[in-house]
Amino acid sequence: MSSGKLEASIEFARTGPDTLAGKFLRRFWLPVFRAEDLERGRAKPIRIMSQDFTLYRGESGTPFVVDHRCAHRGTQLSTGWVEGDCIRCFYHGWKYDGAGQCVEQPAEDAGFAAKVRIRSYPVREHLGLLYAYLGEGEPPAFPPVPPFDGDGLLETEVRYVECNYFQCLENSVDEAHVSFVHRPGGSHQGVYDLPQLTAEETEYGAVRQARRPGQPVRVGHHFMPVTTRVIVPPMAGMQGAGGWRDTYLSFVPVDDERSVWFLAAHVQVSPEQRGAYLEAREKHRQRLAEARPVSDVAADILAGRMSVADALGHPAMAMLEDRVAQAGQGVIADREHERLGRSDAVLILWRKLWTREMRALEEGRPLKQWGWSQPIQPTQGF
Repeated sequence: MSSGKLEASIEFARTGPDTLAGKFLRRFWLPVFRAEDLERGRAKPIRIMSQDFTLYRGESGTPFVVDHRCAHRGTQLSTGWVEGDCIRCFYHGWKYDGAGQCVEQPAEDAGFAAKVRIRSYPVREHLGLLYAYLGEGEPPAFPPVPPFDGDGLLETEVRYVECNYFQCLENSVDEAHVSFVHRPGGSHQGVYDLPQLTAEETEYGAVRQARRPGQPVRVGHHFMPVTTRVIVPPMAGMQGAGGWRDTYLSFVPVDDERSVWFLAAHVQVSPEQRGAYLEAREKHRQRLAEARPVSDVAADILAGRMSVADALGHPAMAMLEDRVAQAGQGVIADREHERLGRSDAVLILWRKLWTREMRALEEGRPLKQWGWSQPIQPTQGF
């Protein structure tokens, strides 16, 4: 198959405001923060796609995103105070509403404030995450992904990774890696349970099918531009508590060399099981807190100071394995010299969709309007 040249004139990795991929990504709602981590009356600096912003939650509970700096002397707005649904600059007290309009300047003449405005960006909350639209014009329909069905617990997680977002995204498309990277016990011995992979374009992105002898077809869904929906096994170390988890994984650039993963999982737990599950989850989180950080262990493995087998038993083993594989491609993967094969069918389709849409954007042609109209469910099993 292709050696990776199909995107020769397209750069997926660079996502700053003036890049083609950056302009493409800014046409979508993207998760930018975990909702529970933003308290009422608090402001946070965030960096998404090599661009800085101010995120704050008004005293009403409404979240807002505005420019990173005050229009007066350029001080970082997140250092200031939230008042009602406005934010006041720490430096000279200029106050802005959630739409970016300056509404008060204590040391200035009356009427000057009305002439000053900073940019604001639409923000919405969905599945425990805060989504922002950071592009030009009207945003697309919201929400960008379907809600979960049925009763259960919603859990969210944020993970920062020291490599480019696109290789993390491609890892979620690449089911063949599971048979190697996540092999039980970390051994390379024995028979590999390799799937036959197919994929096709959909109204929301792509659907992939993985077929293994004697097993149900496993189905995963990929939502344009950066989100995968898949059912994943129970968390390691929880002895199966909570069962398999219906999960969205979104891979968002912080900048070109760092990414942030936003996970939203629906855990099917009956009322009778809830107490036991929450107890098991708390113990698991304690083990994570006491363990060496995944980034440090991965760095030791990549430097040759230890092997993956030496790390077996880490409470975040699956995350560690993925980190080693992805960061092992380099901070930004070299796609020019790849040699892709038939197991890369889903990845090749995904790159073709991105390439088609980015070329249309570059040439000023209409882009596909991505969305979903029917219930969408992945299928359990690896």
